[in-house]
Amino acid sequence: MSFFDIQNVFFTVLGYPLSYLEFFAVVFGLVAVALSAMANIWSWPVGIINVVLSAFFYYQIQLYPDMFLMGFFFVTNILGWWRWANPRPGEEDKKKELKVSFMGRKQFVLLFVLGAAGTYIMGSLASRLHEWFPLLFNLPSAYPFVDSFILVMSVITTFLMVHKKVECWIIWIIIDIVATYLYFIKEAMFFSLEYAVFTIIASFALWNWVREYRSYQSKTA
Repeated sequence: MSFFDIQNVFFTVLGYPLSYLEFFAVVFGLVAVALSAMANIWSWPVGIINVVLSAFFYYQIQLYPDMFLMGFFFVTNILGWWRWANPRPGEEDKKKELKVSFMGRKQFVLLFVLGAAGTYIMGSLASRLHEWFPLLFNLPSAYPFVDSFILVMSVITTFLMVHKKVECWIIWIIIDIVATYLYFIKEAMFFSLEYAVFTIIASFALWNWVREYRSYQSKTA
């Protein structure tokens, strides 16, 4: 049986059969987010492994928007890795990497409006995939609008993260709470637990990145 098949069980926890694919996707995801919380550039290559494994998992539990999201994440992990390692003049921190910064309040509100519109459009499309492409998607998309919210807001937030904007963690906290619930009702229990942990890590990351930003100000004072 293939490593990428969710029926290939690694071990059972409290009656829940945990596949090799789900286990390692979650582990690499946790490591990647923990490194991001510490503004560590190695979060990006670790994240690449996570998104590849997660894409196979999402396809098999009919969370198609999440599967598409992994393709986007694959590209942005490469872009983020390059962006953090190659800051423009004046953007460098003491490690010669990209500094943490804030964005404007109006921009932040605009992103949420765009996210709501994008969620509606993507959810409407996802709910019809099994009708348009029955050979690829033989089952209807599960919770297409909730899943699409995760997709759209994750796309927006990832761009903020690539540019090391503090606000990315506020949105990640919201996404993680929604995802925790979604994976729980889909009975992807290890993924649900992962996103519950992500919520805690994102809260720490928000505090840590704000602290990092303030450290720049204290050095110039």
